[in-house]
Amino acid sequence: METIRFDVAAGVATITLDRPQQKNAINGAMTGELAEAVATVRDDDNIRALVITGAAGAFCAGGDIKAMLANRDDPAARQARMRFHHRWLEQLVHLDKPVIAAVDGAAFGAGFGLALAADLVIASTRAKFSMAFMKIGLVPDFGALYTLPRIVGLQRAKEIIYSARTVAADEAVSLGIALEAVEAEALPDRARAIATSLAAASPTAFMLSKRALNVSQLNDFRTMLDMELTSQSVAFATPEHGDAVDAFLDKRPPAFEWPARED
Repeated sequence: METIRFDVAAGVATITLDRPQQKNAINGAMTGELAEAVATVRDDDNIRALVITGAAGAFCAGGDIKAMLANRDDPAARQARMRFHHRWLEQLVHLDKPVIAAVDGAAFGAGFGLALAADLVIASTRAKFSMAFMKIGLVPDFGALYTLPRIVGLQRAKEIIYSARTVAADEAVSLGIALEAVEAEALPDRARAIATSLAAASPTAFMLSKRALNVSQLNDFRTMLDMELTSQSVAFATPEHGDAVDAFLDKRPPAFEWPARED
């Protein structure tokens, strides 16, 4: 692969956006490689979690504007490109495995949208987020019109999108965009620790929980109770549940444990 690095270790895959001279801006080659990597994570049962990060002190500066100019006068080509983005991005959002975005430096435009597609965002203290689209006369993409309002609320999402301002790491945490902020040198280990922890969880319980959470804001209470009933019936029958109960009764350490924060 030319624009990303894809590594797997101990059941955790890592996608590293790797166009450092362009602050990991997304071009056509990168979207193809991201689509391939996401499909690999989806289809490989030995991969239990995914970390997405960027190289050289940046997460992703957004879409590569120079690459965009190639289709400036071809609306059909632009729409075809976006439909391709949408196919793999939807796979990522609905991936039945934990997805952690480790954001260092800039997560602008499509890079911000890509981070929001993860289950959890861990930021460095120097991370910066911006829905920069308004500055170049464009509409938010990479799913941000769906994900951002669900995280920060409609009015705050409007303000962030309309103003195209930069959101620093501490504000991102306070708004719920990021789960926490750590020093840049601690970011890779912290993101991997969380991914490794979630990789040890029951894959069935995680899958069912994520699927329910992803539709919870689209359904009424009765529908979610029905989903809870069905999902719990499946989870009760898994070997992971049985093993966890046995470990508890035998006073053995659990297989799944959330990593303690290091102060």
